[in-house]
Amino acid sequence: MFEQDRSAAVVGVAGGAGATRLTVELATTLARDGRDVAVFDAAFATQGLSQYVHGRIDADLTRLLTDEDVTPEGAMVDLRVDTPGDVSVCPTYAPFERIARAKSGEAAERFGQEIRDATVAYDHVLVDTPPVADNPSIAAVNATDNVACVVPSSKRGVDTLARVRDRLADVGVEPHRVVVNRTAGPTDPGSTPVESADVAVPESEVREVAGAPVCVDGATGPFARQLATTAEAVFDTQLDVTFPKGGLRTRLSSRF
Repeated sequence: MFEQDRSAAVVGVAGGAGATRLTVELATTLARDGRDVAVFDAAFATQGLSQYVHGRIDADLTRLLTDEDVTPEGAMVDLRVDTPGDVSVCPTYAPFERIARAKSGEAAERFGQEIRDATVAYDHVLVDTPPVADNPSIAAVNATDNVACVVPSSKRGVDTLARVRDRLADVGVEPHRVVVNRTAGPTDPGSTPVESADVAVPESEVREVAGAPVCVDGATGPFARQLATTAEAVFDTQLDVTFPKGGLRTRLSSRF
């Protein structure tokens, strides 16, 4: 139905880079185009994706990876966003003991298979991924088609990106796109300190988790525009999402 690139690991190169929020907004942007999207939370330490789920979380990702009785359908939660497509998330929300078991090599193998299986059930799969340093994050970058590194717009971002690139090289993976996040100025990647940046995303008009995601039907601000640009870049695809004052595809054709 859609292009070959179906899945992506969104890797925050450092804590606070904003990878979780970006992952949720990317999923919502793809759903604006009528695509059904699954999101997995490989950031076991922070469990940030769970903050976007309203209500009780009965079966999370760690239970899916350690309990044979838990099915993918049972671990997925519908975000119920205002988009033509659906966004389903598999958050991590677990005690330390279960997190430790979910980090085993056997659990990581199952995680990789769950990601690959999800590309059959959904149009796209996104994985919120921390800096590559444990079995779940290694499974995420190896099981997905693409890796997008999310980098703070600062000298710190440049340094941490270099370290994450080295870690990815150690496991035989190369970044597909580099996304500079929360830029204060123009959204031209050439205006950021990160020379290898492909896309630059401004700070969202809504910063609180309670108000996110914002990239739903009708969103037209700079943040929503750049999330559409980012989604197209990460997945090498074209979205049928329109914005006033020029087209998204026109801007992309001059950039890639």
